[in-house]
Amino acid sequence: MTKKRRESDSLGEVEIATDALWGPQTQRSLENFTVGEKRLALPIIYALAAIKKYAARVNSSLGLLSTKKSKAIEKACDEILNEKLDYHFPLKVFQTGSGTQTNMNLNEVIGHRASKIAKTPIHPNDDVNKSQSSNDVFPSAMHIAIADTATKLLLPALKSLIEAFQEKEAKFQSIIKIGRTHLMDAVPIRLSQEFSGYRFQLEESYRSIQHGISLLMPLAIGGTAVGTGMNCPKGFKEEVIRLLGDHYNLPFRPGANLFALLAAHDDCVEFSSTLKRLACALFKIAQDIRMMGSGPRAGIAELILPENEPGSSIMPGKVNPTQCEMVTMVSTQVMGLDSAVSFADSQGHFELNVFKPLIVSNILEMIDLLSSACTSFEVNCIRGLKANEKQIKKHLEQSLLLATALVPKLGYDTVAKVVLKAHHEGLTLKQAVLAQKLLSESEFDRLMKPEKMVL
Repeated sequence: MTKKRRESDSLGEVEIATDALWGPQTQRSLENFTVGEKRLALPIIYALAAIKKYAARVNSSLGLLSTKKSKAIEKACDEILNEKLDYHFPLKVFQTGSGTQTNMNLNEVIGHRASKIAKTPIHPNDDVNKSQSSNDVFPSAMHIAIADTATKLLLPALKSLIEAFQEKEAKFQSIIKIGRTHLMDAVPIRLSQEFSGYRFQLEESYRSIQHGISLLMPLAIGGTAVGTGMNCPKGFKEEVIRLLGDHYNLPFRPGANLFALLAAHDDCVEFSSTLKRLACALFKIAQDIRMMGSGPRAGIAELILPENEPGSSIMPGKVNPTQCEMVTMVSTQVMGLDSAVSFADSQGHFELNVFKPLIVSNILEMIDLLSSACTSFEVNCIRGLKANEKQIKKHLEQSLLLATALVPKLGYDTVAKVVLKAHHEGLTLKQAVLAQKLLSESEFDRLMKPEKMVL
């Protein structure tokens, strides 16, 4: 049986596991919010720990906290940042909408550890939370966690995927294939040009995400409960934010309007939309690749996808485009999470938005999903992707839409009749043109050169 200790808060006593570093408010949250299995992601915990660390340092420099206490708090925060205390942050996403319980979870754990380090009582509210409130540190931690995670995880993964597409683009330069619009045959296109479209989509998503990160640089620190800055000493927010910028190597700055940063999360919505943009691009790209790889005998089969694993429990030898399926599922999930973020942001009631844990949790999940999906797609699909040049040539030669090259010479209506005759009678374009004596064989051969139909 787990050993318990008793602690009290303003509502009375509670029992807490002896080995737990948290206090009464965390315990009450654990007992009152048993909703789902999903815990608040660790990046938000680490961002809060960084805020607490530098808040203690600045409070000490302003003469509001003893050096002994501030140093002990900083050491406790470093233990969190070094991932030594992860177990002690058990709270779920679905809790108070301000994130107060998670803020207090940090305050209690830091206070407990710092008290042991300093061998003197350190109060979670009066010392660890000094000059702060949940309402300004939690939205600040949201911006920090999202910007830091996107910078360190998503941008490198996406950049590497872009480079893989650039390599394929260069490799496919000489391959001319039939283009398709409305899923139907169209005029020719280079395979490299098709892949340049994919590469450009991803590059634009990359730039969009970079811009989205820049929108998260303003922090709400100093706003305390409603944005007025009550109980926040002069110079506190500027110095804490400067230290956080140095810590994360990101240009954080004080928010221009702290009321808005507490009451709404419009910048998070705009950042989320950049992730949705990437999801849409990835869905389109993965969808194209799996359709071009369909077959291998009865499909389009213009691309040969890596054979990573058996695809059927009943059909021997079947291999499926599983990486493309993964990407499209991830993209679908990201679009759904983005919709939830948008609705959550709209629920800013007066001076405080109370959907903060949901917003940050969804965005961090989107970043995690997209980062790992980009890496998996690159390594397990794009790098090993090959062009089936024999099949591409066959489709190109069989296409009737090459007749578009004859329009300047014969006119649209005449060429349309040629195409329909060839299609209905099972003729080649050349046979249909010569049968109607519209061109000589040499004229037809001169005009019907796919390499002259592409840039």
